[in-house]
This record gives sequence, C-alpha cells and structure tokens, in this order.
Amino acid sequence: AGMAGGFLLEIRRGTQSALLVIREADPPSSALDVSVAADCVAVRSSGRSVAVATLPAQVRLAPSSTRGLRRLPGDGLHLRMRLRRQLPPPADLVHTLRESLKPQKSYVFYCQSCGDIVVKDRKFLRVLPLPSENWSALVEEWCCHPNPFARSTLHPWQDDCFLGDTFFLLNSGNESHKSKENTRVICKRCRTMLGETVSADTIKYYVTEVIIRPSEESFSPTPRSQFVQSMVAQCLVELSSAKSTFRFTVKGDDGKIYILIWLLNADTLLVESLGSSSSHSIFTLFGDIFMPSSGPVGTWSAVKVLYQPCIKSRNKDLADAWEDDIGVHPLKFPSETCMELLLILGLSTISLPPSLRCMNSFQV
Repeated sequence: AGMAGGFLLEIRRGTQSALLVIREADPPSSALDVSVAADCVAVRSSGRSVAVATLPAQVRLAPSSTRGLRRLPGDGLHLRMRLRRQLPPPADLVHTLRESLKPQKSYVFYCQSCGDIVVKDRKFLRVLPLPSENWSALVEEWCCHPNPFARSTLHPWQDDCFLGDTFFLLNSGNESHKSKENTRVICKRCRTMLGETVSADTIKYYVTEVIIRPSEESFSPTPRSQFVQSMVAQCLVELSSAKSTFRFTVKGDDGKIYILIWLLNADTLLVESLGSSSSHSIFTLFGDIFMPSSGPVGTWSAVKVLYQPCIKSRNKDLADAWEDDIGVHPLKFPSETCMELLLILGLSTISLPPSLRCMNSFQV
C-alpha cells in the first residue's frame, strides 16, 4: 500500500546523516505510529492499515541514532538519524564538456530543444579550456608593464574548440546560423537562441542549448528541464571546486542579473515517496524527470542551493553588492534559459516541505 502522506529523506553523503520528514496526510490524522527500520519506513495512522515504503538498496538507516523528533503543522513529522553504512560515491551529474569532447574524433552538434543538426561531423585538432572570464583584467592587475595581450583575442582556428565556463567557441567555417537582426545565433528549425557571434568567424554556443554526440551515435532527446538542471549543476560544482567560490550571479545575454545562487552542497541524495494522497502531487519534483522510474519511491542526487530572484528589480541592492564582489562568479546564459532556470528553482522550492523552503532570507 502507498504511504498516505508520503515521506522525504534528505541524505548528506559527507556527514552520513539523514533528515526524514513524514508528510502529513490529507486530512491530517489525529495520531501517527511511525516505525523506522534499516531498510524501510512504516506508518500507521488512526483508522488506516500500515503503509510501508521500502528504501533503495544503497540506503540503510541506523534507527537507534534517531534524534530531534518534532512535529511541524503543515509539514509533518521531522526526525534525524545516521546511516548504518556509507553510501557509494555519486555518479557524475553529467559528463563534463572536457570529458565528452576529444581531439581527433568527429562530433555532431544538435539543437537541444528540437534535435536539428547545428554542426555536422566536425573533427577538432585541439580542444582547449579558456581562461576565466576576467583573465584580461587580472593581467592588468599583475603585470608591471603594459598588458601584452591588450590587443589580442582568443579566437579558435578552423579545427579548434575552446571551452568556457558556460559556452564553447567554434570557428564558424561554412556554418551560418547568424540572425539578420542581431548577433544572436538562432536554430533554423525552432528559432531557439543557441549562442551568439563573437566575431566574423567565431561563434559562441551555450552549453545549455546544444547537445554534442559522436558522429557514430544517434541523437536521443533529453527533457528540457533535466538538461538545463544538469548543465547548470555541472557549472556550479566544477567552478566551486576549481575556484573555491560558492556564490554566483546568473546573467542573461541582455546583461541583466536574473538569479543570485549560493551553493550549499553537492553531496545530497534525496529519497521520496509521493504517497497515495492526490493532494501531494505538488511535491513531484519536475514531473518530466523525477517521477519514480519503478515502484513508489524515487531516488536522485541533488545539488542544494540558496537563491534569490532578481527579475523586475527584486533584490537590486543585494544583486549590485554581489556584482561588485570579487568572490562572486558570473554565469552567463541566454535570457530565456535564465527564466527557465528560475522556474525550475521555484518548482523545486515548492516541492519541499514548507519549513525547508527558506534559509537566511534565501529560497532553497
């Protein structure tokens, strides 16, 4: 039987600890009898039979370590405990761009939205990472003589691919997707923005807009929200590891700041039982990707962030302060994708129990 209210189990791999939230049934039961075993959670409510949810094989709890038991109206029952055994390391959120692109291999670039071929059978002699966005300004600060690179630009040759934080640069060659109205690069089929022209022979493609596959592989579509989440999560995790920065501004190609993001951790494992109550369908996280693939319990790795929306001049003072802070790293995406990301974050927030949706004036 499905659990009437469902539950949410938030596990931290680093600390091997877990927060278990038994959601309130609808209507709320006057009494709940909760039993937690190493491999399952059972709930008996007044007038109902016992509902048991079996945990995934890799998750084993230590019930004797349970502490912090409390009931929050509108939320349900909260309790914390430790894991009985260490979780295996998480699989990569996505293959990084640097891992997926190799020299001397032929690739096809597809529009992520519609699957139309953007670049066909391109083989690169060099796949090179670009320096950080502010590398030129840093040279000015550190050089005791005039900047030797002041008049230089890093543009790829015909067989080069340069990788940035949120984009890659290609020599345009014979490809021509430039819009007549401006420098935006538009998909010919669905008219989605893919990138922008940097110079007469250089195109910038954003990692959230293009899927790259070896030429011998066929295209397989990925749900849009899943792809955007994966690519943005990859950017956050890679940059926080490489640059020890945990605060980010998400900017559109129009130069405006759309979101402020503060990365909390990247070692969270979420286990959720949606329960049998239709009123809890709102807690389904991003319906196109996170519905449990088998059985009543879904499991996925997650990146946990705090965020503040900045559209329509919201949080302007904070956004201005972050923009001037050298410890905050900017991430640039198409403006439409920034709005998609904001919607994804909002849906994620309302999927959480009410008490877990805010932290220090930020949304979670």
